[in-house]
Amino acid sequence: MTEISMAQALNAALRDAVKDDDRVLIFGEDVGPLGGVFRVTDGITADFGEERCFDTPLAESGIVGFAVGMAMGGFRPVVEMQFDAFAYPAFEQITSHVAKLRNRTRGALSLPMVIRIPYAGGIGGVEHHCDSSEAYYTHTPGLRVVTPGTPQDAYDLLRDAIDSPDPVVFLEPKCRYWSKETVSFTREGAAMDRAVVRREGKDVTLIAYGPMVATALETAEAATAEGWDVEVVDLRSLSPFDDETVTASVRRTGRAVVVHEAAGFGGYGAEVVARVTEQCFHQLHAPVLRVTGLDIPYPPPKLERHQLPDVDRILDTVARLQWNDEPVVAGA
Repeated sequence: MTEISMAQALNAALRDAVKDDDRVLIFGEDVGPLGGVFRVTDGITADFGEERCFDTPLAESGIVGFAVGMAMGGFRPVVEMQFDAFAYPAFEQITSHVAKLRNRTRGALSLPMVIRIPYAGGIGGVEHHCDSSEAYYTHTPGLRVVTPGTPQDAYDLLRDAIDSPDPVVFLEPKCRYWSKETVSFTREGAAMDRAVVRREGKDVTLIAYGPMVATALETAEAATAEGWDVEVVDLRSLSPFDDETVTASVRRTGRAVVVHEAAGFGGYGAEVVARVTEQCFHQLHAPVLRVTGLDIPYPPPKLERHQLPDVDRILDTVARLQWNDEPVVAGA
């Protein structure tokens, strides 16, 4: 066990996957000798050779299309899109082919491939470099969509994604690349499709994922000054969704707030709110609320702080959860 950053944990996961399985190939824009824009693939080409980790032309649709062919041929490609909005030219390949090939061939062909996408904000990037595009992928049947909130989960989830027989969209929160914690490489964490409770509490559940997990945990600590005992659930897997863990938490606390950076209208949090409301209605003390990014194109770097949910915005939303009202008892 050693203290490393999330970027280093991802690098370790890629190295171990390449070492353990000759079918694993890493390719994309600048992932070779440069080591990627965020240095996630740093040193892999030097250590394993250009036949295992190599650069491609700047053509995202070509990168994913090439990966589809490689996966059909028995390889396990891991491709990088470099930035979230750069992946949009490959969207047709992802939705029309990556997500549908198993169904189209009645299970004769699977695509064990991983599409790594650095996503979300918090780095002072400009438009086209800071999108939160998770809802596009979770709306597409046939894709697994996961996102780590901690360095340990970055290692575990990426190893599991590479081993998966299904195509996985792997969303990496850019602003957490430099966060550090002690990481074990034993892969004893939760299964890839399970959420985890990061902090136990009894008054309200904060449901977060990716870049907002750390913000939710910070909020939970700050909430103690207001007399609130806050539970934090890290979704980890956006699709499939772990109803069991999430609803068990909300039934215990009776209140819930969903937090994400993406725009609110039609955002991923709306699906979470719907599922929680349908399954926990009689245990809820108040409506399930959301804290999200604004319904605008991503703002310039100097205005980014207004776009991102922070501790104060989340606490203000928690305060709206009808704390003076008694829960409604079914049948009363």
